Amino acid sequence: MADASLDSREFRNTMGLFATGVTVVTAHVGQQRRGMTANSFTSVSLHPPLLLICVDHSASMHPVLEVADAFAVNILAGDQRAASDAFARHGESEAVMNGVPFHDGPLGSPILEGVLGWAECRVEARHAAGDHTIVIGRVEAIAIERPGDDPLLYFSGGYRSIGAPVEK
Repeated sequence: MADASLDSREFRNTMGLFATGVTVVTAHVGQQRRGMTANSFTSVSLHPPLLLICVDHSASMHPVLEVADAFAVNILAGDQRAASDAFARHGESEAVMNGVPFHDGPLGSPILEGVLGWAECRVEARHAAGDHTIVIGRVEAIAIERPGDDPLLYFSGGYRSIGAPVEK
C-alpha cells in the first residue's frame, strides 16, 4: 500500500537528483515504427545479457511495447537533444519516427542515426509495477557507434552535459 502522505511532486524532484543518460526506446509492430524518450533504463544481467526499460501506462508507446516481440534502446549523444525532444512529445507524429533518420536493426527495431550506441532486445518478460510496466529484454545485437563522444544527460528536470572529471 502506498503512503498517501508522500507527495508525488516531491518524490519526482528527489528522484530527479539522480543523473541519468537519455535514451530513445524504439519498436516496430506491423507497419508501425515508434519511439519514446526514456531515462528509466538499466542493465540487469551479463549472463544472459538482459536490460530493462520502464514505460508509463499512459504513454502513447505503452500499447506498442505491450505487444512488441523486440525493442531497441538508443543511447543519445550530447548533440542529440532535438531527437530526445522529438520522442518526448505525447501522441503520434505524422512523420515516421518523428522525421529522425534511422535504419532497422537485425530484429527490425528502429536504430537512430548518430547515437552513441544501441542494444536491440527480444522481449523476455513484462511486469506490472505501479503505474508503469517493466519490460525486460534479452540483448541480441549491440553496437558502439561513437566511441569517446559525450552522452546527453538529464538531471534535476533539465538536460546537462559532462563537466570536468571528478578528482580522485
